[in-house]
Amino acid sequence: MQIIGSGFGRTGTRSTKDALEVLGFGPCYHMEEVIKRPRHARAWLDRAEGRRVDWHDLFDGWGSTVDFPASVLWEELLEAFPDAKVLHTVRDPQDWWESTVETIATSGERVDPWLRRTVPAVDTPFRLNELLVWEGVFDGRIRDRDHAVSVYEAWTEHVVQTVPADRLLVFDVSDGWEPLCAFLGVPVPDVPYPRRNDRAEMRRVLRALELGSRVVRIGALAAPVGAALAVSRRRARRRGRG
Repeated sequence: MQIIGSGFGRTGTRSTKDALEVLGFGPCYHMEEVIKRPRHARAWLDRAEGRRVDWHDLFDGWGSTVDFPASVLWEELLEAFPDAKVLHTVRDPQDWWESTVETIATSGERVDPWLRRTVPAVDTPFRLNELLVWEGVFDGRIRDRDHAVSVYEAWTEHVVQTVPADRLLVFDVSDGWEPLCAFLGVPVPDVPYPRRNDRAEMRRVLRALELGSRVVRIGALAAPVGAALAVSRRRARRRGRG
């Protein structure tokens, strides 16, 4: 693990994941990797519920990490990987709050509650974020703009005061390749800086998530009815032959 991201989600972390991979510091761990890997989601939930996690095992083969949930525990990860540098992604705090509340902070509410109750693999990624991030960092008050922004600003201040200056980059993705490449000591690539997961794209993803969970529930509820009708039709055919 060479790079540990300490910035909150919705600070350009998905674009930064791609950028770090282009620069040779990948694969880069991001919340989407947790969603893809049930074992990882379970491990993060274990940590959220107070159990120990072997970070060297979990991050075996990963070159960097950004985004929630890892950024919440950046100090713990830095203890596990003491030679890593810290990359702290930022953006305007007010813009960050608006984007967060419109997207990731409400993602768990968009999944049908019945589906979350009955399918642990669906519920786990949302539950771990609720425990670690929305309740753990923001005290369940992410919708309180003033409170959330003050937490955001205090988080950055703590990172800056804690990490030695030569091992830290406070980075706004709008600044592009130059500061990131200078920090990492690599050449600037001859490609545009990645741009991923803007607010419009995230809205589309969340709408698809909401619709998909409804379709799954309807299908699950319809299956027993369909099975009963099939049995009824078979019985009717047997009676007809008799």
